[in-house]
Amino acid sequence: MSKPESALRLCLIEDDEIMGESLSQLFRLEGFAVDWCRSAAVGAAALRDHRYSVVVSDIRLPDRDGGDLFLELRETSVDLPPFLFMTAFGTIDRAVELLKAGASDYVTKPFDVDVLVHKVRGLAAGYGAVSDGGDESLGVSSIMKRVAESIPRLARNASALLITGESGVGKEHVAKLFHHHAIGKGGEFVAVNCASIPESLMEAELFGHERGAFTGAVKAKRGYFEQAHQGTLFLDEIGEMPLSMQAKMLRVLQDRKLTRLGGEKAITSEFRLVCATHRDLKAMVEAGQFREDLYYRIHVIHLRIPPLRERPEDIRWFVRHFVEEFNRTHADEQRRLDPRTEQALLSYPWPGNVRELKHAVERACILSGGPLLGAEAFFGGSLDGEVAAQASASESLTEYLMACERDYLSLILERHGGHMTNAAEALGITRKTLWEKLRRLGIKAKGEP
Repeated sequence: MSKPESALRLCLIEDDEIMGESLSQLFRLEGFAVDWCRSAAVGAAALRDHRYSVVVSDIRLPDRDGGDLFLELRETSVDLPPFLFMTAFGTIDRAVELLKAGASDYVTKPFDVDVLVHKVRGLAAGYGAVSDGGDESLGVSSIMKRVAESIPRLARNASALLITGESGVGKEHVAKLFHHHAIGKGGEFVAVNCASIPESLMEAELFGHERGAFTGAVKAKRGYFEQAHQGTLFLDEIGEMPLSMQAKMLRVLQDRKLTRLGGEKAITSEFRLVCATHRDLKAMVEAGQFREDLYYRIHVIHLRIPPLRERPEDIRWFVRHFVEEFNRTHADEQRRLDPRTEQALLSYPWPGNVRELKHAVERACILSGGPLLGAEAFFGGSLDGEVAAQASASESLTEYLMACERDYLSLILERHGGHMTNAAEALGITRKTLWEKLRRLGIKAKGEP
């Protein structure tokens, strides 16, 4: 599925005022939402906080080399958007080095505007197709960054992966990332929820069937194993698979051959296998509810995705991401988050994890009577009344504004690792002004006692 035009978002990293203004206007006319960053530091912060379809960056930036920025981001990001560099004739060798390191393309100044637009649109469209229109970040918490960083390596070397975690933590999303890095654009991602298939139909669904194999089989049908040939088969809720099917599945995993229901010919299918469950398979093996040989066959590599309550820093990131997602598709109904509400969201345990959080944000954006998302938009008696009441407690306007400013400055400092100069630059103020604000609001800068 191709991306809608409103979902195309471009990060422009350029310090030259004339060129930056011209390119921003050009790409907005081409249907992109453009974030113009005037330094590498601001660009790095934007790339951490937002999802982009493509990045257009100058190599020479005021605070550091744009190529060095790309190389650093490439080491820490699971799926960096395509980078196109703008370079002067004298630095073409540097641009070529960056292409070898993974950058997507470059143009030399002065460049043909039509050529630049063509390149950028092609990169954005290609990245959107690979990403299946969805966001590929797993969060900003250290544990999820480690998971994200491990996926490309696992995808290159592992033929089977087991993902465990509570319902709603994003196990299928992790499986799709594994598929993307293992297969690229070739092969299908075939997702199967084992709990949703009746036991009487499971063999026909997994292995396929020939015409006339049973009443109602008016034509032959490929099963999920066949459909996943050269791709990835994702078996969600593998713990719900009946023991009788587990034995048949084991044979397919061992031989990579299957026979359709009602058929005689063995069919070869080469695929990568990703299984997921919220259950304790080891305990199920001990209880005789899951085959031990199958358990060890699928337990080659194990990734545990922790619940959202164990990584609260991701709550803030996901909320902002989902609000931005709503704003991109509802240009005339822009929403923004009340900082006081953000604290209430951090206090809620989110038993349904990311899935519940996403639905809560969507509901709040739709039902909100104005652009500001207050606590009542999220909670409104449907979640935790005590938390909502705390977030909506009365306070003076001065206290409220100071709290908003305190939260925002703390967030900017956090984004920049406590680096005062970079934070001040991102805020568009001097370092001295930032320092004075921090002292007035009682915020301690990094390194202060």
